[in-house]
Amino acid sequence: MEIGIIGLPKSGKTTVFNSLTKGKAEVGAFAPTTPEPNLGVAKVPDPRLEGLEAVFKPKRTVPAEVKYVDVAIPKGKGKGLSGELLDYLSKADALIHAVRAFSEERIPHSEGSVDAVRDVGLMDLELVFSDLAIIERRLRRIEDSLKGAKSPERENLLREQALISRIKSALEEEVPVREQPLTKEEAKLIENYQFLTAKPLLVVLNIGEEQLSQASALEEELRSHYPQFQVVAVCAELEMELSQLSQAEAVEFRSAMGADEEGIHRIIRLSYQLLGLISFFTIVSGEVKAWTVHCDTPASKAAGKVHSDMERGFIRAEVTGYDDLIKCGSLAEARKQGLLRLEGKNYIVQDGDVITFLFSV
Repeated sequence: MEIGIIGLPKSGKTTVFNSLTKGKAEVGAFAPTTPEPNLGVAKVPDPRLEGLEAVFKPKRTVPAEVKYVDVAIPKGKGKGLSGELLDYLSKADALIHAVRAFSEERIPHSEGSVDAVRDVGLMDLELVFSDLAIIERRLRRIEDSLKGAKSPERENLLREQALISRIKSALEEEVPVREQPLTKEEAKLIENYQFLTAKPLLVVLNIGEEQLSQASALEEELRSHYPQFQVVAVCAELEMELSQLSQAEAVEFRSAMGADEEGIHRIIRLSYQLLGLISFFTIVSGEVKAWTVHCDTPASKAAGKVHSDMERGFIRAEVTGYDDLIKCGSLAEARKQGLLRLEGKNYIVQDGDVITFLFSV
């Protein structure tokens, strides 16, 4: 899973990136001058790993990972994104929009004032303009191709032309692709376009420490203007500082600040929900490992996440739910109580499944 982090200049998006990845990318009051992104990986927090550690005492525990790409976006000019910026974001599975809500005199806002509602709208327009530019280029190519096209190529081109013309009309009304009514076939047809407004988007409201007590109210306020978005408020500067501390020190400091749940954990969890992702676990060779798959993934495809040979030679899967396993205290007891099931290749993996794949190649 790869998530792009976007935001207006001086919104604190690189601070959000550092918080998520425990990175040390340069942050400051001035907009970056290079299009090169910051790249980092975050370990996905999952308390179920601790439960499995208690049962199996593994030599190694491996959480799932999320890759984050922090892309420097210049102040919007109403022309959308292009070149390297568009390439980086097109590859992302989802987007995080860091929106400034904190006030800081030494870091003047690029728009002259702090206004989260306005800033969400400005970035939305930049993404819309980017998608419109993609469509305009494709429509011109289709027109050229139609001149010498024969059936059935001509029929396919006309069908594509009608679809993206319809999408274009909706975008011109500021309706993002993700909110347009598309059939499964149509959604499949436009996958290669990698429209930015088709990507799931999470709004991260970057607040100051003095606003922590108002976090929930600020989330609700922004959500009232943009009910289509998930919104989470965090103090990115505080989270970045905490990410550099030990776990025990961070918990103590967070408690003193009155911040009960780690904001960064909320961001990762909501990212999972946006993308329809779940986690399953394997226990092999003294290693407990979490794996990420989509919620409709069959067992054979999940096996392929572990190793391609497992999918190719899939025989069956031994499955028990996390809660059942914890109650039983061991796989042997789960089997004895009939809670360890044998499932075929078409079994749909559930969140929290603990799976052993049997295969032969």
